[in-house]
Amino acid sequence: MTELMWDGKYKDGKKVGPVRIALPFQAVETVNETAQQRQLTLDSLFSGRPTEWRNRLIWGDKKYVLPSLLPEFAGKVNLIYIDPPFATGDNFSFNAEVPEDPDIEESESINFTKQPSMVEQKAYRDIWGRGHELDSYLQWFYETVVLLRELLADSGSLYVHLDWHIGPYVKVVLDEVFGSQNFRNEIGWRYSGWNKRLKNAFEKRRDSIFFYGKGPNQEFNSYSETWKNIEEYVRIRKQKVLVDNEKRQYVLSDAGNGRRIKRYIEDAISEGRVVDDTWYLDKINNSSKESIGYPTQKPEALLERIIKASSNEGDLVLDCFCGSGTTAAVAEKLGRHWITCDLGRFAIHTTRKRLLSIENVRPFVVQNMGKYERQAWQAAEFADPTQRASVQLRYRNFILDLYHATPVDGYTWIHGVKDGRLVHVGSVDAPIALGEVKAIVNEFWRVRGKDVGEHSNGVDVLGWDFAFDLNETAKQMAADANIRLAFKKIPREVLEKKAVEQGDISFYELAALDVDVRHLKKCIEIELKNFFMPPDDVPQDVTNAISHWSQWIDYWAVDWDYRDDTFHNQWQTYRTKKQPKILLKTFHEYDTPGSCTIVIKVIDILGNDTTKAVTVDM
Repeated sequence: MTELMWDGKYKDGKKVGPVRIALPFQAVETVNETAQQRQLTLDSLFSGRPTEWRNRLIWGDKKYVLPSLLPEFAGKVNLIYIDPPFATGDNFSFNAEVPEDPDIEESESINFTKQPSMVEQKAYRDIWGRGHELDSYLQWFYETVVLLRELLADSGSLYVHLDWHIGPYVKVVLDEVFGSQNFRNEIGWRYSGWNKRLKNAFEKRRDSIFFYGKGPNQEFNSYSETWKNIEEYVRIRKQKVLVDNEKRQYVLSDAGNGRRIKRYIEDAISEGRVVDDTWYLDKINNSSKESIGYPTQKPEALLERIIKASSNEGDLVLDCFCGSGTTAAVAEKLGRHWITCDLGRFAIHTTRKRLLSIENVRPFVVQNMGKYERQAWQAAEFADPTQRASVQLRYRNFILDLYHATPVDGYTWIHGVKDGRLVHVGSVDAPIALGEVKAIVNEFWRVRGKDVGEHSNGVDVLGWDFAFDLNETAKQMAADANIRLAFKKIPREVLEKKAVEQGDISFYELAALDVDVRHLKKCIEIELKNFFMPPDDVPQDVTNAISHWSQWIDYWAVDWDYRDDTFHNQWQTYRTKKQPKILLKTFHEYDTPGSCTIVIKVIDILGNDTTKAVTVDM
């Protein structure tokens, strides 16, 4: 058999397969679940009964997400659609917007491009940067589709959306993984656009969608669509319209063997048309009603056709290149179950907003692999039996080195010193909480005057995650003890060896949220009063464009009864192209008086989230 070869496909005579580290998923948010549904879920968890299905929006690298889905979903996915990067020009940058200043009448919004994070750049390098670009892409793609085939049901279908840059090579890889006998169609998506006169080629205005079944008993719904009108019928069929004696319009169709028959247009329109492998559907542009401003957004009509043809209501649809969330949105509207993931936090945020805009959207969860991914990384990187130092100590010294701090020995909570400030390094598997900060503050006074170098009364607390209300409460507690506390996030880039080797690691201070909470009997009112965004991770032109603190906020949501499980998004307001303004105030009426914890989550225009918890007594 003829085989496509590329650098990296084989090692020691064996094909290089995908990473197969299966990690647990960590739910970080439940969206649009009622109080009754929430209680039923908790009851099921405590009793060991299966919980009701929740659609899943996953933030993470697909090379970890896909193998982590296998234990639960191998052989159970009915339809997979993927729209992977086409060419070297693709990256993880995104277009965002600084909204209008609410206090200035003539204020205008400003668009800007946010460059990808180092994690996203690293993923981009993995696709295109391992030596020769084509070799890198083909190995990356091969590893991906091997896992996708294992997830597909025996009756399942795969659609791979590409263009002329890489399509012919990918077709050969798909034949190898799925078998050429399971190739169904190369669908040509033909879209309109401005005519461009090219010097030495015809204009490129067509994408390819490769359609495969996993096996011979593939689910497929013979797909037909109604014509919109006579004009559309004539335009697409490109036939001359004739009129009979009864003034009925018809065309002459080929019936074979040189015969021509009359086909009446009114009958053709009522019967509908069987869809062939060339699809005429317009692309999304800025003037499209569907447009949400995401650069790679695909039209819903495209996904609707695929999902209707290759799945049924209640089936499971997977898209591991989420982008603007078109697959999930269409699957939701058509009553399918769905799982979608993306490495870009802005893609996850865009998709969350898009799903919430669907009327009566079913509850879904936002997940990542959080502490589980970090635990696996720590064990792999620092568990060396030949070294005397513990895994935890080697991990702390590694983080201190990235932070350019000097290690300090002999203390439990103080681990280093940098520029006159003491440094604490949080563990990989737990958020920095108030109790930990109290221990740091108490130990601070033991360190004073000891031989740890010159230092002030400042402490930098480095952590992967932080308790909801820590930024304000802990800082105030430390200030009362005459200690200046700064919370800085350990970035996910730390997990990527390439980013570490290049020195592309920055620790950013947490944003701060100020809210006003008022209550009267059983009613609670919350108003946002201020939002402080540290300038470290913000482009200078964006900072210059901000004249009111609310312009930083793209979305905020409230969990009115937080129960130490996950954040339950029970109310939200967010900006869209059609509705660029957000509310800054909301209220909730409780059934019975009592004490409860309310959590407020803010997502800024860059896709970062900030949370705050308040306890109220009614």
